[in-house]
Amino acid sequence: MKKQKQSRNDFKVINMIIDFNNIEETRINKFKGGQGDTISRMQVDKYGKIMYGRLEPGCTIGFHEHETNYEVIYILSGTADFLYDDTTERAAVGECHYCPPGHSHSMINNGSEDIVFFAVVPEINSL
Repeated sequence: MKKQKQSRNDFKVINMIIDFNNIEETRINKFKGGQGDTISRMQVDKYGKIMYGRLEPGCTIGFHEHETNYEVIYILSGTADFLYDDTTERAAVGECHYCPPGHSHSMINNGSEDIVFFAVVPEINSL
């Protein structure tokens, strides 16, 4: 284990590598009011969430607003449809969806294969 260091933001760093292989996979039913299960491995602290996730065909993450944070979702496999405020966007492998503070979105798997994604949700007021 690494020695704890004090940073400028009074955040104690123990290890800066997040190994999702060592984080238990959880199934969240109706995540944010969506349909089906969101399967994820998450690192959560007061500064935000970092998630490696999977959304099976027919499943959704419910429409929700980002008030004190924002979200960046990078698509690793599959194709995701995003409801974003009053529009719909599609993101494929290698593309990124960004939902800034004060906006709402939802992710939908209308395809025939799992969507695998990486998401980061930093808390704005925690720094």
